Parts: sequence; structure tokens; C-alpha cells
Amino acid sequence: MTSYTLDLTPITTLTHEQFYQLCMANRDIPMERTATGELVIMAPVGGGSGRLESDLNAAVWNWNRSTGLGVVFSSSTIFHLPNSSDRAPDVAWVALERWQALTPEEQEKFPPLCPDFVIELRSRSDYLAPLQAKMREYIENGCRLGWLINPQDQQVEIYRPGQAIETLAFPVQLSGESVLPGFMLALP
Repeated sequence: MTSYTLDLTPITTLTHEQFYQLCMANRDIPMERTATGELVIMAPVGGGSGRLESDLNAAVWNWNRSTGLGVVFSSSTIFHLPNSSDRAPDVAWVALERWQALTPEEQEKFPPLCPDFVIELRSRSDYLAPLQAKMREYIENGCRLGWLINPQDQQVEIYRPGQAIETLAFPVQLSGESVLPGFMLALP
């Protein structure tokens, strides 16, 4: 989705709690916050991207329901990453033991952790470079596996800690590897 970045640093720096309150007061405006404090206003996606995002979330949810290994989140969930950014991946999964280690308040607000697994889906209006930077940010903050699915270029980029980015062309069968054991996803 096209996003708009607002640099508030000339006038203020929002704390994590202030950003949370801003989001709660403006629930109809999806936002993220960069590690440098910029607000990123996210535009809505069209039907094609929304349907594919829902399909991706359902696939991870179905796998997780059968394994019980973690918790699955939609794109409306914001995670407070260790580098102080607040990000909302299109699909996120957190290992159960990490989720249960959070307090009820941490679970209810913006969970203060980086998901173990994320998917970002490039919509028709998205620029690729910001999504790639976001994927690198997830990996730098503790994500163990990430997929950047790019229907426009018919490819997926696979991100793993300490490894080069792997780019595969559609059609492809993706593996959840050791992060999501037994999970497979076919992209046409």
C-alpha cells in the first residue's frame, strides 16, 4: 500500500505510550512508527491484495491451529520492536512460549517483541524498496524467517538472519523451515 511519512521530530518525539494513545484515538488511520520516530500513515489496499493477504493469514492460521505452536496475527496488529519502531506486518506469527512470557497488558497493547515469522505482501501501489527495508528491520530485530511476496514481479524474497536474501520465482512452494515446522505454502 502507498504510505505517507510524517517527520514530527522538529516539533516532538512520541514515546511508545504516546504513539499507542495516538493510534487508539485514530483507529481508522493505520499507522506505523519508524525507529527514528517518523509516523508512517498506511493507505488501504484494493480487493486483490486484501483477498491474498487474507488467504496468507488463513494458511498460517490453519497450520498453527493444527500444531498449537504459537499465535497468529493480522496486519492490524502493531509490534513494538527492540529498535523502538512500531510495525504491523501483513501476517505475523509468534512462538507460544514467547507470547506467554508477556504480561497481559503487553499482550493487550502493542506487543513488545519482534515476531518470529512475518509476511509482507506487495500491493500494486507499494514501492519495493521500503518493503525490503522493513523486512531487513524485522530480521535485525529478531525475526527468524520472513517472506516478501511480490505478485507484480512474480517472485518472493526470503529473509533469514545471517544469510543472503533468497529470491525465488513463481510458481514456488515455500517452506516454514524450522520456524514453522511442516508449514508449506504454494504460490501460483
